[in-house]
Amino acid sequence: MNALPPLSPLPAAGKPGRRPPIATAAFLRAHPAHWIALGFGSGLSPRAPGTVGTAWAWLAYLLLQQWLAPMQIGLLILGGTLVGWWACTTTARRLGVADPGCIVWDEIVAFWCVLWLAMPMGFWGQCAAFALFRFFDAVKPGPVAWADSLFKGFGWRGGWGILFDDFVAAFCTLFVIALWRVLW
Repeated sequence: MNALPPLSPLPAAGKPGRRPPIATAAFLRAHPAHWIALGFGSGLSPRAPGTVGTAWAWLAYLLLQQWLAPMQIGLLILGGTLVGWWACTTTARRLGVADPGCIVWDEIVAFWCVLWLAMPMGFWGQCAAFALFRFFDAVKPGPVAWADSLFKGFGWRGGWGILFDDFVAAFCTLFVIALWRVLW
Protein backbone atom coordinates (compact mmCIF):
# COMPACT_ATOMS: atom_id res chain seq x y z
CA MET A 1 0.00 0.00 0.00
CA ASN A 2 1.41 3.39 -0.96
CA ALA A 3 1.77 5.79 1.93
CA LEU A 4 1.40 9.52 1.50
CA PRO A 5 4.70 11.37 1.38
CA PRO A 6 5.63 12.81 4.78
CA LEU A 7 5.14 16.51 5.27
CA SER A 8 8.44 18.28 5.49
CA PRO A 9 8.92 20.78 8.29
CA LEU A 10 8.97 24.46 7.51
CA PRO A 11 12.20 25.52 5.84
CA ALA A 12 14.74 26.82 8.31
CA ALA A 13 14.97 30.57 8.15
CA GLY A 14 18.32 31.91 7.11
CA LYS A 15 19.78 28.62 5.88
CA PRO A 16 21.23 29.04 2.40
CA GLY A 17 19.83 26.80 -0.29
CA ARG A 18 16.66 25.96 1.67
CA ARG A 19 13.69 27.30 -0.26
CA PRO A 20 10.09 26.46 0.44
CA PRO A 21 8.41 24.46 -2.32
CA ILE A 22 6.49 26.40 -4.93
CA ALA A 23 3.06 25.50 -6.20
CA THR A 24 3.53 23.57 -9.42
CA ALA A 25 1.66 20.71 -11.07
CA ALA A 26 4.08 18.32 -9.33
CA PHE A 27 3.37 19.97 -5.97
CA LEU A 28 -0.37 19.66 -6.67
CA ARG A 29 -0.01 15.92 -7.24
CA ALA A 30 2.23 15.35 -4.21
CA HIS A 31 -0.51 15.23 -1.55
CA PRO A 32 -4.33 15.07 -1.50
CA ALA A 33 -4.45 18.23 0.65
CA HIS A 34 -2.75 20.15 -2.17
CA TRP A 35 -5.45 19.06 -4.66
CA ILE A 36 -8.13 20.46 -2.41
CA ALA A 37 -6.37 23.62 -1.21
CA LEU A 38 -5.26 24.54 -4.74
CA GLY A 39 -8.82 24.13 -6.02
CA PHE A 40 -8.08 21.05 -8.15
CA GLY A 41 -5.53 23.09 -10.09
CA SER A 42 -7.34 26.42 -10.39
CA GLY A 43 -4.93 27.94 -7.84
CA LEU A 44 -2.02 27.29 -10.22
CA SER A 45 -3.21 30.10 -12.49
CA PRO A 46 -0.30 32.50 -13.02
CA ARG A 47 -2.69 35.47 -12.94
CA ALA A 48 -5.44 36.15 -10.41
CA PRO A 49 -5.66 32.66 -8.88
CA GLY A 50 -8.37 33.85 -6.46
CA THR A 51 -10.54 34.97 -9.35
CA VAL A 52 -9.90 31.74 -11.24
CA GLY A 53 -10.74 29.74 -8.10
CA THR A 54 -13.97 31.70 -7.65
CA ALA A 55 -14.90 31.08 -11.30
CA TRP A 56 -14.20 27.36 -10.76
CA ALA A 57 -16.49 27.47 -7.69
CA TRP A 58 -19.25 29.10 -9.75
CA LEU A 59 -19.07 26.48 -12.49
CA ALA A 60 -18.83 23.61 -9.99
CA TYR A 61 -21.84 24.94 -8.08
CA LEU A 62 -23.95 25.17 -11.24
CA LEU A 63 -23.09 21.53 -12.00
CA LEU A 64 -23.61 20.32 -8.42
CA GLN A 65 -27.03 21.90 -8.06
CA GLN A 66 -28.28 19.68 -10.90
CA TRP A 67 -27.69 16.56 -8.76
CA LEU A 68 -27.85 17.77 -5.16
CA ALA A 69 -30.74 19.18 -3.15
CA PRO A 70 -30.13 22.44 -1.25
CA MET A 71 -29.70 20.54 2.04
CA GLN A 72 -27.07 18.31 0.44
CA ILE A 73 -25.23 21.37 -0.87
CA GLY A 74 -25.29 22.84 2.64
CA LEU A 75 -23.77 19.62 3.98
CA LEU A 76 -21.18 19.71 1.19
CA ILE A 77 -20.24 23.26 2.21
CA LEU A 78 -19.95 22.23 5.86
CA GLY A 79 -17.84 19.18 4.98
CA GLY A 80 -15.83 21.25 2.49
CA THR A 81 -15.09 23.76 5.22
CA LEU A 82 -13.82 21.11 7.62
CA VAL A 83 -11.78 19.23 5.03
CA GLY A 84 -10.62 22.55 3.57
CA TRP A 85 -9.40 23.69 6.97
CA TRP A 86 -7.13 20.64 7.09
CA ALA A 87 -6.08 21.02 3.44
CA CYS A 88 -5.29 24.74 3.74
CA THR A 89 -3.36 24.18 6.99
CA THR A 90 -1.33 21.35 5.48
CA THR A 91 -0.64 23.09 2.17
CA ALA A 92 0.35 26.43 3.71
CA ARG A 93 2.75 24.63 6.06
CA ARG A 94 4.21 22.67 3.16
CA LEU A 95 4.67 25.87 1.11
CA GLY A 96 6.15 27.74 4.07
CA VAL A 97 3.80 30.70 3.54
CA ALA A 98 1.03 31.53 6.03
CA ASP A 99 -1.61 32.45 3.41
CA PRO A 100 -0.32 31.72 -0.11
CA GLY A 101 -2.28 33.14 -3.03
CA CYS A 102 -2.36 29.77 -4.76
CA ILE A 103 -4.61 28.37 -2.02
CA VAL A 104 -8.09 29.01 -3.42
CA TRP A 105 -10.24 26.54 -1.48
CA ASP A 106 -11.21 29.48 0.75
CA GLU A 107 -12.69 31.30 -2.25
CA ILE A 108 -14.40 28.14 -3.48
CA VAL A 109 -16.23 27.21 -0.30
CA ALA A 110 -17.09 30.84 0.54
CA PHE A 111 -18.52 31.52 -2.93
CA TRP A 112 -20.52 28.30 -2.71
CA CYS A 113 -22.07 29.82 0.44
CA VAL A 114 -22.99 32.95 -1.50
CA LEU A 115 -24.63 31.00 -4.31
CA TRP A 116 -26.34 28.55 -1.95
CA LEU A 117 -27.95 31.34 0.07
CA ALA A 118 -28.66 33.80 -2.77
CA MET A 119 -30.03 31.45 -5.44
CA PRO A 120 -32.18 31.41 -7.42
CA MET A 121 -30.69 34.23 -9.45
CA GLY A 122 -30.37 34.76 -13.15
CA PHE A 123 -27.06 35.01 -14.95
CA TRP A 124 -26.64 38.75 -14.29
CA GLY A 125 -27.44 38.33 -10.60
CA GLN A 126 -24.78 35.62 -10.42
CA CYS A 127 -22.32 37.93 -12.21
CA ALA A 128 -23.09 40.65 -9.65
CA ALA A 129 -22.54 38.18 -6.80
CA PHE A 130 -19.24 37.11 -8.37
CA ALA A 131 -18.06 40.72 -8.76
CA LEU A 132 -19.13 41.68 -5.24
CA PHE A 133 -17.43 38.67 -3.71
CA ARG A 134 -14.21 39.31 -5.63
CA PHE A 135 -14.32 42.97 -4.54
CA PHE A 136 -14.72 42.13 -0.86
CA ASP A 137 -12.13 39.35 -1.01
CA ALA A 138 -9.47 41.32 -2.91
CA VAL A 139 -9.91 44.83 -1.48
CA LYS A 140 -10.71 43.64 2.06
CA PRO A 141 -12.69 46.65 3.24
CA GLY A 142 -13.63 47.07 6.92
CA PRO A 143 -14.85 43.78 8.39
CA VAL A 144 -12.94 41.66 5.86
CA ALA A 145 -9.64 43.34 6.80
CA TRP A 146 -10.50 42.80 10.46
CA ALA A 147 -11.17 39.11 9.81
CA ASP A 148 -7.97 38.80 7.78
CA SER A 149 -5.91 40.08 10.71
CA LEU A 150 -7.38 37.75 13.36
CA PHE A 151 -5.85 34.36 12.63
CA LYS A 152 -2.32 34.46 11.27
CA GLY A 153 0.52 32.00 11.19
CA PHE A 154 0.89 28.29 10.68
CA GLY A 155 -1.00 25.42 12.21
CA TRP A 156 -4.73 25.06 12.75
CA ARG A 157 -5.19 28.72 13.73
CA GLY A 158 -3.56 29.92 10.51
CA GLY A 159 -5.49 27.37 8.45
CA TRP A 160 -8.74 28.72 9.86
CA GLY A 161 -7.54 32.26 9.12
CA ILE A 162 -7.14 31.38 5.44
CA LEU A 163 -10.85 30.47 5.34
CA PHE A 164 -12.31 33.00 7.78
CA ASP A 165 -11.76 36.26 5.90
CA ASP A 166 -13.40 34.71 2.81
CA PHE A 167 -16.44 33.75 4.86
CA VAL A 168 -16.67 37.36 6.04
CA ALA A 169 -16.35 38.50 2.39
CA ALA A 170 -19.19 36.09 1.56
CA PHE A 171 -21.29 37.57 4.38
CA CYS A 172 -20.64 41.10 3.09
CA THR A 173 -21.62 39.98 -0.42
CA LEU A 174 -24.84 38.44 0.88
CA PHE A 175 -25.58 41.59 2.88
CA VAL A 176 -25.30 43.77 -0.25
CA ILE A 177 -27.47 41.31 -2.23
CA ALA A 178 -30.09 41.38 0.54
CA LEU A 179 -30.10 45.19 0.57
CA TRP A 180 -30.42 45.22 -3.21
CA ARG A 181 -33.40 42.84 -3.07
CA VAL A 182 -35.13 44.89 -0.36
CA LEU A 183 -34.56 48.27 -2.02
CA TRP A 184 -35.36 47.28 -5.60
